[in-house]
Amino acid sequence: MIQLTDIHKSYTVHQTRIPALQGIDLSIIRGEIFGVIGHSGAGKSTLIRLINLLERPTQGGITVGGENILEFDDRALRNFRRKVGMIFQHFNLLSSKTVAANVAFPIRIAGETDEKKIDARVDELLALVGLSLHKHKYPKQLSGGEKQRVGIARALANGPHILLCDEATSALDPQTTRSILQLLREINEKLHLTIVLITHEMDVIRTICDRVAVIDGGKIVESGPVAQVFLHPQHPTTRNFVMEADHMGADEPLGGPAGIEPATVRRLTFMNAAMTQPVFTRVARECAVDFLILNGRFGQIKSTPCGQLTVSVQGTADNTRTALHRLAEAGVVVEENF
Repeated sequence: MIQLTDIHKSYTVHQTRIPALQGIDLSIIRGEIFGVIGHSGAGKSTLIRLINLLERPTQGGITVGGENILEFDDRALRNFRRKVGMIFQHFNLLSSKTVAANVAFPIRIAGETDEKKIDARVDELLALVGLSLHKHKYPKQLSGGEKQRVGIARALANGPHILLCDEATSALDPQTTRSILQLLREINEKLHLTIVLITHEMDVIRTICDRVAVIDGGKIVESGPVAQVFLHPQHPTTRNFVMEADHMGADEPLGGPAGIEPATVRRLTFMNAAMTQPVFTRVARECAVDFLILNGRFGQIKSTPCGQLTVSVQGTADNTRTALHRLAEAGVVVEENF
């Protein structure tokens, strides 16, 4: 659906060239929720604004739906942007207009003049985001979560194929964040929208996204399915995000505390069927080994339950090998070097 190839973007400030993005290659599949995570200043906002050409690259190519959007003239670009919705961190609602008027605004801009059609579309969108009863209110009468729902409805007004979310939950409390993420998932499934979401919160990524790219210093340092990136982070920036999401200290090793013989330590990853069976305790009992749990985490990545334990295996060499083999047969990913 979206292809970025060798993207570079730089700005000139006081005759000094400052790179924002360097050599970005990214493919986003039609219908998926794709996350881009990075710290402040990493380049993620610049990256997402390239997709609708609010920013133009200094170098590189961008295709959307198979079309080279960098070749669009002004008219083609306006038509293209109507099919790319965008929601923002601070809502960007028109304070002098009602909820209904905010949602209707892009429909009118697109040229629709039939008031009955506009009203019907507004009612449909407000029902979708759960705000039918707030149609005639003004933004100042709404909570933060309600304002963002209006922003989502407005972004969907012209039936976009792509929805861009620029830190859409950063200004919201945790409970409201969860409700907005659930709404985005429902919209993705119901409307088959491709959603590109940028954030600095790993919890947002693992709650809603199918795949993720980690950006640092204007470069993609790691990317892949969320489960792979979250459970097996390779780059230090990714590892820091994972530790922050799990409320671990930056100096706390993923491999467990000091004083444990490294040769006995394994990381065990449980997903799918391995999460629904007593694999761990059964293998320990049948193979006559003990597992000393050094650290662990369990939860969900999108709708998939998963867990990860770092353990020290205690038993004879033969029993240990057998136990680890049995775990692998049961669908547990066993890692020695991590």
